[in-house]
Amino acid sequence: MTDIVTPEARSRIMSGIRGKDTKPELVIRKGLHSMGFRYKLHVINLPGKPDLVLPRYSAIIFVNGCFWHGHDCHLFKWPSTRIDFWHKKITRNQQKDTENLSALLDTSWRVLVIWECALKGKMRRPVESVLEETVVWIKSESKHLEIKGGGGLE
Repeated sequence: MTDIVTPEARSRIMSGIRGKDTKPELVIRKGLHSMGFRYKLHVINLPGKPDLVLPRYSAIIFVNGCFWHGHDCHLFKWPSTRIDFWHKKITRNQQKDTENLSALLDTSWRVLVIWECALKGKMRRPVESVLEETVVWIKSESKHLEIKGGGGLE
């Protein structure tokens, strides 16, 4: 199947996709901040450059886009063009996610991954529910948790 937009238009569209300060990330940041939590953003000396770092709780939060990280949910679909390129890119992102998670968990950091599908799409959860789960996890001793759409936790 051929692309329905010109290469120039596709380039413009793709360049507008953010790697940080995404809408789901901003929802989590604003919610946590309003509850009194303070954090650092995109700390470059930690594996994976986490979206939020809460040093007081030894907690790290990643807000992952389902497409870019190849999440097994309704928001992810393999592209039908440039199949090899996208397969390599998304597979490599998944490998880096696994490596970064292992590196962080081998230290004193605790890691929460909030998937985009928890906040967007037909399986989204109420924002308050996601924030409540996040706060419970932050205050817990749990090393790792994933929050995804449909009320699912891993």
